[in-house]
Amino acid sequence: MITLYSAATPNGYKASITLEEMGLDYRLKHMDLGALEQKQSWYLDICPNGRIPAIVDHEMDDFAVFESGAILQYLAEKTGQLTGGDMKSRSVVNQWLMFQMGGLGPMQGQAHVFHRYFPERIQSVTERYQRETRRLYEVLDIRLQHRAFLAGDTYSIADIAHFAWVRSYDWAGVPLDGLEALQSWHDLIAARPAVKRGLLQPPRSADADKTVKAGQKMI
Repeated sequence: MITLYSAATPNGYKASITLEEMGLDYRLKHMDLGALEQKQSWYLDICPNGRIPAIVDHEMDDFAVFESGAILQYLAEKTGQLTGGDMKSRSVVNQWLMFQMGGLGPMQGQAHVFHRYFPERIQSVTERYQRETRRLYEVLDIRLQHRAFLAGDTYSIADIAHFAWVRSYDWAGVPLDGLEALQSWHDLIAARPAVKRGLLQPPRSADADKTVKAGQKMI
C-alpha cells in the first residue's frame, strides 16, 4: 500500500493519475493547503519542501518520496510501467519529464498566479509568463505532429506530467488555438478511464481521507 499526500492541483493530479494508470492501491491523504497543513512538522518529515504531492511506500519500509517528477520516476521503476523498455527509450521519457518539471510547470504555474491570484494586475508580468507557456505548448505541438505520444508511440509518465498542466490552459489564460496536434493529444489522454479517475483524487471539495482501490469506479 502507498499513501498519497495530495490536493487538487496539477502536480497532485500527476501522482494520482499515475497510481490509477498503474493499478496500484493507495491511501489518499487530502492535504488542506489553505490551512497550511503542508507546512506542519509531521509533513515536513516526509516532504522537506512543504509542498504536495508526496508518497510513502509502506512496502519499502515506509520510504518517502517527494517532488512530483521523482514520484513518477519512482513508481515507473517500481512497476516497470509507463517508461521505456531500454536505456535510450527511458532516457527519452525522462527528457520530456524534465521538460515539464523545469519548463512548463514553473512557467504555467506563474501564469496561473499572475492571471488568477495575484492581488494586483501586472500586465507585463502576466503576459511574460503566458507567452512563455504558449511557446512551450508550441514545442509540445511540434513534437506531437509525427508521433502519438511525447516519447514516441507509447504512453508514458511524460505524457501524464504534461497533461496535468496542459488541461488547465484556460485557467492560465493561454489558448490552444492553432495547436491541433497538442489538442488531439490532450483529448486522447483525457478520455482514458484511469485519467478520469485520477482527476477525482482528491476532488476540489474533498474533506476526508480514503483508501482507493485500483480501478475504483467513479462516484
